[in-house]
Amino acid sequence: MFTLFPVLVTIVACANGVAAWGVLGHETVGYVAQAFLAPKALAFAQSSLGTTYNMSLGAAAAWADSVRYTKGYTWSANLHFVDAEDSPLSGSCSVEETRDCSKGCILTAIANYTTRVADTSLGAAQQQEALKFLDHFLGDIGQPLHVEAYEVGGNDISAKCSGASTNLHAAWDTGMVTKNIKDNHGGTVQTYAADLVKQIKTGSYKSLTSDWLSCTSITEPASSLKRFFDMPMVPHTIEDDVRSLLSDSEDFLLGPRAQAAITPLACPLVWARESNAYCCSVVFTYTSGQDLCTSSYFTKAVPVIDLQLAKQGYRLAAWLNVIFDGATNLS
Repeated sequence: MFTLFPVLVTIVACANGVAAWGVLGHETVGYVAQAFLAPKALAFAQSSLGTTYNMSLGAAAAWADSVRYTKGYTWSANLHFVDAEDSPLSGSCSVEETRDCSKGCILTAIANYTTRVADTSLGAAQQQEALKFLDHFLGDIGQPLHVEAYEVGGNDISAKCSGASTNLHAAWDTGMVTKNIKDNHGGTVQTYAADLVKQIKTGSYKSLTSDWLSCTSITEPASSLKRFFDMPMVPHTIEDDVRSLLSDSEDFLLGPRAQAAITPLACPLVWARESNAYCCSVVFTYTSGQDLCTSSYFTKAVPVIDLQLAKQGYRLAAWLNVIFDGATNLS
């Protein structure tokens, strides 16, 4: 098993013990992405994943959670999130690369595995591993509580979902997603993903997709991003991120580098900030004793969950399309 970043083993793991989105949410992102893959990206995904994962990003999407605490992969646990040290209860939500990712996080992980999935010298097994990490991390970054440090990303906040005791993080990961699929999407993740794909192609999300592929944040001025990245930011796109990284990939892979030494890409930072903004507007707006899965809170949260899963699936497809086909190939 490849370990480019030995420093990760020595980093004290944060207690983000619940996996973002859970299996159903991650599979949804993967299935949505699969529907928008360009020819070369699709061929690579199907060939790389093979029959083990039914040649599908959906089936492979939860792999990274299944191994994060197993021997040989414990170093990956810190890569599933970025602990934003902001103040969501006071209405101040933010993600800052220098403040929140100094020792490596999901932002640097996406940059690393973008390079590795495109590196044919690594061999099929390690390219598949890189693909599965990207499949997963582009889903993780869309879960608001995976870009939030407060109360360990909500893990330490007790909650109820459909009468069962849980915590806030788990309610967002699994409880509300499961109920939403059961109540509104025929009870299967495949139907849920197909419904989101339809919204992207012909429904309410269609007019939003061009903004999803732009990395000019609706919540953060481009000038703020420019402080963290030595590159022009207006406009900035997925193509800019991936092409600039891959053009430098030969130097990037010359020797082992600490995770913290990798410069995060602009687009994932924007996506993290978008997700984090929901911590102020939705996630922490519950009232004491409220059942998160049967109350007005659920009604308010579900559109955010739908949007984030659809958005990140679409972005995952675009990301892979640029890597393997040279452009997003999405209009």
